[in-house]
Amino acid sequence: MSDTTYRKKLIEVALPLEAINREAAAQKRKAPKGYPTSLHRWWAQRPLAACRAVLFAQLVDDPSARPERFPSEEEQDCERQRLFRIIEELVKWESTTNERVLEAAQAEVRSSFPGGATPALLDPFCGGGSIPLEAQRLGLPVIASDLNPVAVLITKALTEIPQPFIGNPPINPETRSGRIEGTWTGTRGLAEDVRHYGSWMRDRAEQVLGEHYPRVVLPDGASAPVIAWLWTRTVTCPNPACKAAMPLVRSFWLAKKRGKEAWVRPVVDTRSKVVSFKIGLGAEGPPDGTVGRTGARCLVCDGPAPLDHVRAEGRAGRMGAQLMAIVAEGNAGRIYLPPTPDQSASADVERPKDVPETELPGNPRDFKTPNYGMTRHADLFTNRQLLTLTTLSTFVQDARERALADGASPVYADALATYLSFAVSRHADYGNALATWREKDAAIRATFARQAIPMVWDFAEANPFEKSSAGFIQACRVIADCIENVPLAEPANVGSADARQPIRSVPGGPIAVCTDPPYYDNIGYADLSDFFYVWLRRSLGGQYGDLFSTLLTPKATELIATPYRHGGDRRVAQSEFEKGFGDAFACLARILTNDVPMTIFYAFKQTERVGNENAATSTGWETMLEGLLNSGLAITGTWPLRTEGDNRALGVGTNALASSIVLVCRPRRAGAGMTDRQGFLRALKAELPAALRDLQKGSIAPVDLAQASIGPGMAVFSRFSKVVESSGEAMRVRPALELINQVLDEVLAEHEGTFDPDTRWAVTWFAQHGLVEGDFGEAETLSKARNTSVTGLERAGIVASRAGKIRLLGIDDLDDDWDPETDDRFTIWEATHHLIRKLSGDGGEPAAAALFALLGGNAAAARDLAYRLFRICEEKKLTQLARAYNALVTAWPDLAILAAAGPVAERQQAMDVGV
Repeated sequence: MSDTTYRKKLIEVALPLEAINREAAAQKRKAPKGYPTSLHRWWAQRPLAACRAVLFAQLVDDPSARPERFPSEEEQDCERQRLFRIIEELVKWESTTNERVLEAAQAEVRSSFPGGATPALLDPFCGGGSIPLEAQRLGLPVIASDLNPVAVLITKALTEIPQPFIGNPPINPETRSGRIEGTWTGTRGLAEDVRHYGSWMRDRAEQVLGEHYPRVVLPDGASAPVIAWLWTRTVTCPNPACKAAMPLVRSFWLAKKRGKEAWVRPVVDTRSKVVSFKIGLGAEGPPDGTVGRTGARCLVCDGPAPLDHVRAEGRAGRMGAQLMAIVAEGNAGRIYLPPTPDQSASADVERPKDVPETELPGNPRDFKTPNYGMTRHADLFTNRQLLTLTTLSTFVQDARERALADGASPVYADALATYLSFAVSRHADYGNALATWREKDAAIRATFARQAIPMVWDFAEANPFEKSSAGFIQACRVIADCIENVPLAEPANVGSADARQPIRSVPGGPIAVCTDPPYYDNIGYADLSDFFYVWLRRSLGGQYGDLFSTLLTPKATELIATPYRHGGDRRVAQSEFEKGFGDAFACLARILTNDVPMTIFYAFKQTERVGNENAATSTGWETMLEGLLNSGLAITGTWPLRTEGDNRALGVGTNALASSIVLVCRPRRAGAGMTDRQGFLRALKAELPAALRDLQKGSIAPVDLAQASIGPGMAVFSRFSKVVESSGEAMRVRPALELINQVLDEVLAEHEGTFDPDTRWAVTWFAQHGLVEGDFGEAETLSKARNTSVTGLERAGIVASRAGKIRLLGIDDLDDDWDPETDDRFTIWEATHHLIRKLSGDGGEPAAAALFALLGGNAAAARDLAYRLFRICEEKKLTQLARAYNALVTAWPDLAILAAAGPVAERQQAMDVGV
């Protein structure tokens, strides 16, 4: 990049974070019908709303870059608000098919480039295709690549494959004869053919395999289709006097909906040492499961069986399976029935010959089944499931031949085969021996609820021929709905490539780089995607010989820090990851121009304590940033986007984030100056507090604040060509991160100065003792330093004392009748914890919002306190309390909206519901 001044883009100045985050979280929480990335399973896909907003703001000029049109700050701010309104409309799901909204956004993009020559989008880590898809929606040509063939095929299927068939009618004779020409707009014709040929595959498979999926006889003598068979794994009890077949059951619950409770009731015959199963009904509920994290329990002799014994039985091939219950579809909903000999026998089929016997990886963190003898991909399925999947895989090519016979071109028939193979993939996600039963909503849970293949004890076997979420026909419908929602654009250029190699086929003109690279060691994409690769290769190997030329996906050059591939050596894994990232970013830096900054989504949390226990660093961030900065890039903006949904189990000390941090980068200027450690620290203290206040105003989750602060902190660090340590050596990223965390703690601690004396005492006491009792004398001494007294603290209702001891009251100890308007010793401590109590109680958000309204100007201080207390909980490993503070801040924008929705009297009435 030259030293010419560049025109700032909107993303380098401001974003309407609240609107973006609200839509992104909603889409992540529950994908709408036809949500394109439901096309095929991929891990850590960004919500389309977030991708669309980032791309738009990355491309559109900030008003400050056009002083000739907007000379004053007031005019610039007014123009930003106009752009914000466009983004607020653009991120809505319904806007993806709103031509007026899309054209307005595309017009803004064109107006930011001379002659309207919009740049091409380059994504070298395309993954599940979210970013290229949304670039197309904004009118950009797309160049996308990935090393992983499954990722390449998914992105092709979203952006490249459907485009030539826009406006074409379906080719199947049945549908074509019944519709008027001209009604097949967009990709509806292609979607309809997927439904048609998928239905043909399902019907033909049922003709061949139907005898292995029999109906069940109901108590009244009628028959009903089976939705699922629920199995438990078994091993022999280690007690020499017992030797019973032990059922390994996580939970005996079948349905928990109030009034419709159902559960499996184990029946033990101590003489024959056999366990059978009946169905229990009612709220009484079942006994506890028989297996947990440390071992199992025999139902016959009540003796323990350590997990080592269970593992040994599995590795010796002695782990069996026993049918526990049958779920049938009745006229009034789900019917739960006990197992019968004929239903058990129906699953006893011979193992097909042509199954994926490829080895599962020796990845001890993400793959647990090898510990129990399930070491091959085929071992993850029952014989009946293998028979079904091999049959459906074969029928993909039969459907392709049928489409050709119906008049399809070879290219169109290949497209149909691709989408039908995705339906087989979707069914495999449900139709394997690791899928589980969701008692909450009486349905099957797919295997990949998270980025791992876990070991499960009781599993649900789906009927592929029924109309449940796990059935094959439903898989075809989901795929077809997704096809109907892809943008109508020019074909993309998607291929297989290593991001560390020089980028070829880059067109002339500006390039916009937006990408979502791997997160250190969080996700083993290649290992996980082999689950689908083995079936896709079986179905599509003839059409995509270049993508499916190997037995499994490429591993050696995958850019993740996986120690098991380096003999368990984490340092080597980290070094290789850092070098790989540096090479990849160097390739990107060479093609960046002044026209557009680069944006990077990064959602990683791995906190370590090094030396000083208060100095937190992140290996994943450290290595990524070292690679980025070593390639000559500087950070010009950072934004936390809610890309992970709010239904994830956020645990303190885990690698779970609710947000992605979006980094905005440009090549570092050639004339960037140097500074020393103190100069860097002064710059941090001058600039980081304001950035952190902006993050908090946006209600970033406390669990994400430390990660989000890395962005503005590293923006300061990367501005310098070098930060010189006292030794004369250049400061590396790790000590820079430690200083950023140090300033973060100082900023959060500074908030305490604005709190009332009682709250300041409580924060200090909590940091020292948590909710555990401490000495009265110590509390009294601290109270004098905080200009309060223990008597006053008791009157305020935040402590209890007895027998020379004192403790902070917990959330459940608070006074139910507390009213901030009548409290004669109001504290921010009480306000924060009463908000949490309301939020977590029966009244939920409406009750918490009513209290929020009554707090008035004190509400913001309550949020500041939640941030501070979360940080203390994180250090003291108080997980449950940390989650409570995190939940309060996460809900803050919704509480603010609800609090402003009506008169205080009405909100007070809503608040009383939660008491």
